[in-house]
Amino acid sequence: MAVLFSLSDPHGEIETFKKMLKIVDLQDKENKLVLLGDYIDHKQKKFELLYFIKNLQEQYNDQIIILAGNHEFFLLEDIENKTIFFDDDSMINWLKALPYYYETDTQIYVHAGIDEEAGEFWKWGSEDYYFCSKYPYTIGKFEKDIIAGHIGTSTITGNENYHKVFWDKQSHFYIDGTTELSKILPLLKYDTNKKRYSSFEKITDENNTDSWVEYTIK
Repeated sequence: MAVLFSLSDPHGEIETFKKMLKIVDLQDKENKLVLLGDYIDHKQKKFELLYFIKNLQEQYNDQIIILAGNHEFFLLEDIENKTIFFDDDSMINWLKALPYYYETDTQIYVHAGIDEEAGEFWKWGSEDYYFCSKYPYTIGKFEKDIIAGHIGTSTITGNENYHKVFWDKQSHFYIDGTTELSKILPLLKYDTNKKRYSSFEKITDENNTDSWVEYTIK
């Protein structure tokens, strides 16, 4: 495997998602894109991005890993309780089958987090709500790097204008850019050969032309 890309919490912002997708290199069949959940906004009920992501996975097969977030969990609850009408069985079955986490030799990708007090037994010690809805966030040292969304990096940093990847200088990377408000969707890139994390910053030149500049995080 060469490169792992990850995105989280687009909350239905399909145009922002598509812009960031242009940076993701899936032509190299060894590369993967891990999506960490909250593809819809539970309140707005915008499903266009959800269908786009499902089709993307079908197109790229095992290169796209799609995890469940709390907003997908809420949607399934609403469907089951008949508080909304949604009769696409194919989509419902796909949503029900979404995993809670994706694990590599050195990383755990998850929407919200895990029960870190369980240590190496986190898979069994973490109840389902931890994966989708853990709050508050955790920082510090863990045996693997944890890449999560769910809580905006502006909240974590206490800076309302901060919407980039947040790294706690130890084991945690948070990548929720509060996209529904900021229109910024942070992209985390991990080079498995160089063991390097990086992200991208949009630069606008004097001709009002946008370009993306990669910068190293760790």
